[in-house]
Amino acid sequence: MKKQLLKFNTFDISIAGLALFFITFINPTQAQVTLVSDSSRVESQSNYVQHKIDSNSTYQYDISDLFRNILHPKKERNPNKKRSGITLMPGIALNPTIGAQIGIKGVAGVVLGDKANTMMSTAASTASVTTKGILVFYVSHNIYTKENKWNIQGGWAIVKMVNPDAGLGMTKTFSGQSDDDILTNPDKNMFVYKYTSFSINEKLYKRVSDNLFLGAGFAFDIRKNITASTENNDNPNYVYSQRYGFNPEKYNSNGLLFNVQYMTRDNPNRAYKGIYSDIGIRMNQEWMGSSKNAIQLTTDFRKYFSLSEENPEHVLAFWNYGSYRISGRLPYLDLPGTAKDNSLRSGRGYTLGFFKGLSYFYNEAEYRFPILRNKFISGATFFNIQSTNNDMDSKLFKSWRAAGGAGLRILFNKATRTNLCIDYAIGGYHQRGVFLGLNETF
Repeated sequence: MKKQLLKFNTFDISIAGLALFFITFINPTQAQVTLVSDSSRVESQSNYVQHKIDSNSTYQYDISDLFRNILHPKKERNPNKKRSGITLMPGIALNPTIGAQIGIKGVAGVVLGDKANTMMSTAASTASVTTKGILVFYVSHNIYTKENKWNIQGGWAIVKMVNPDAGLGMTKTFSGQSDDDILTNPDKNMFVYKYTSFSINEKLYKRVSDNLFLGAGFAFDIRKNITASTENNDNPNYVYSQRYGFNPEKYNSNGLLFNVQYMTRDNPNRAYKGIYSDIGIRMNQEWMGSSKNAIQLTTDFRKYFSLSEENPEHVLAFWNYGSYRISGRLPYLDLPGTAKDNSLRSGRGYTLGFFKGLSYFYNEAEYRFPILRNKFISGATFFNIQSTNNDMDSKLFKSWRAAGGAGLRILFNKATRTNLCIDYAIGGYHQRGVFLGLNETF
């Protein structure tokens, strides 16, 4: 018999999250913070501000400085030495979905043009294993050519996955219909699936005006050898697959991508100010090998306010992410939900896909602040809320689940604003955990 999880009251979590924000704002280290207006500006102006801010990195302290002081304590620091944009490190991560992860990870950042009019290009790669038996290899990139004329985004991944699951939608009560109750899983008892996945995602954007890009691409998401933790077929993946005509042991989501992107943020790793927005249509096509035709609309909006001219690391950030069904059907494990965004970072406080549905809506607010004067250690507090639906009684925007938490940031590479982020988050249904990753969540 599966163990039932305790429920947290959403109102209590909301109050705790707001209180956490309040406590952070009255921290003594936040004195003299003044609001800086942040209107949208042309690309050259935005990147001039980035260049001006990053020139202060000479006075910041990162992991390389720490190692130099330990290994060569008598060696004088050269403030004019150009810091490499490449960071190699152990590929460590920690969250309730994967457990503890160890491997090797490389992150690179370089400007392929003039800093005054070209955004930083980034790339990352990792090979790792986790304590829950997950094996991961991936390569991702976000490249801006000279003067931001073209932007190439994408990633390749091979994963042996162990995926927890809590059912479809946010249903609170049992219907008395056996299959419906298995699918909606009102008590949020945890199921576990194991499978192998292969993913390829590539998009090419063309700048059509200042800060505005139009893009197109393709995506292949292939899942094979799907097995469930239940001895019988009483699990959501099997019920959903049988109901909507999928093979519960394997399926593909392959399709075309069309996107519109608008961006003024000053850095992709840790923005101080600006906007990032992306609206996309994904059209899964059977002629491309997809299990079924489907059309899904995705929206991604992020806004950053720097609260101090002297210390621009004081940042109030907002994120809205959505994925909405237009037509057709997605396979069960490809449905939108918690941490199903492109970076797999939304919904801190819950496991991957804890809430999922035909459509999904997510909001998050985060306050980031320096703790040490040399910016080696910073902090953050955050609060998020999400809603999803199903075909039964769970409607989008009708039910909400919240989570919140706080964390520390360690500056790994001041040249690229690369941080190691360590967060603790609490959600509903007795969900909580430590979330460790590289760079800000959004």
